[in-house]
Amino acid sequence: MKKIEDLIELLDLERIEENIFRGQSHFTSWKRVYGGQVLAQALHAAYQTVPGDRFVHSMHGYFILAGRIDMPIVYDVDRIRDGGSFTTRRIVAIQNGKAIFNAAASFQLEQEGLDHQISMPNVPPPETLVADEKIIEKFKSQMSEAHWSLYKNRPIEFRQVEKFDPLNQQKSEPFRHVWFRSKGQVRGTKVTHQELLAYASDYNLLVTAALPHLDQLKRQELFFASLDHAMWFHRDFRIDDWLLYAIDSPSASNSRGFARGNIFTRNGVLVASVVQEGLMRKLR
Repeated sequence: MKKIEDLIELLDLERIEENIFRGQSHFTSWKRVYGGQVLAQALHAAYQTVPGDRFVHSMHGYFILAGRIDMPIVYDVDRIRDGGSFTTRRIVAIQNGKAIFNAAASFQLEQEGLDHQISMPNVPPPETLVADEKIIEKFKSQMSEAHWSLYKNRPIEFRQVEKFDPLNQQKSEPFRHVWFRSKGQVRGTKVTHQELLAYASDYNLLVTAALPHLDQLKRQELFFASLDHAMWFHRDFRIDDWLLYAIDSPSASNSRGFARGNIFTRNGVLVASVVQEGLMRKLR
């Protein structure tokens, strides 16, 4: 899936009933549905039941079972509350009659209020950095197809501030800074940009939790699986403009890695915050 238009089409679910929707998956080399896809599709399903003057401000989800890429995913939306300023929805993603993911999302009218934010880290601009895909081209002959496919054909372009070597990553402190944007202009509404950001937010988090341990294990020797994911949308943005993902991992324990990130525009505006915990253990 190289084009951003293909991703937007993937997120556009089929309505089956008033609160029930069906979506498809794109191929992944690890044979499981990519978590960011389920996040974005669940958000899209919820948006189909929300008044047009309200926009998501937070979303909290749990990954319950690995999703299969060879069958559709059904999204069941529960209209929990429609209040004066806030709307709450619960979404369950289902395959084979079992929940593979559930989430709660809250939507709000746009309102005036107090405003402050932290400062964006001082990092090199994206124009001075090389895209991940161009870097891994040099290593393609040394990588397995499964490893190579983790990076190729993404509808989102990533440029990492810290040195990136997919075959020889070194132990380091658990901090990363990654510029990203869609490959091509996004012609959709504010809602489309939020759904695409939910999709992109699942990249680069858990691998940050592995950085202090790469003297013991190689990145390819670790198994990662997202357990939960929470996201807050603070301010407007465009995903076809450069965004900086500033990520850190405060803790890893009991085979779980914990990571969090702040997302800024290139002008330093904080637009979203993300936290995630995931399974992180040595491959058997």
